[in-house]
Amino acid sequence: MKADEVDKIIAEALEKDRQQHARHRGTRSKSDAIQTARKVLNIIFMVGFVAAIVVYFAVPENRVLFFCLGFGAMLIKIVEFFLRFMF
Repeated sequence: MKADEVDKIIAEALEKDRQQHARHRGTRSKSDAIQTARKVLNIIFMVGFVAAIVVYFAVPENRVLFFCLGFGAMLIKIVEFFLRFMF
């Protein structure tokens, strides 16, 4: 094979790949939406967990707020867990 034939094959493959990606770019599947929801829920869980730890050490006399933040973060993590295995 000559170099120009190889270049032509590579260019055709790249163009075909671009066309396939362009076709799929506008459509979002159900799994993409679930993955996005899981990422958001994980971020909220991490923020809630860090907030609970900060409250635990910053305001030691207010344990109710610590438990509310901690259990709220765990509830969000449980929802994310079910999204992972149910869909």
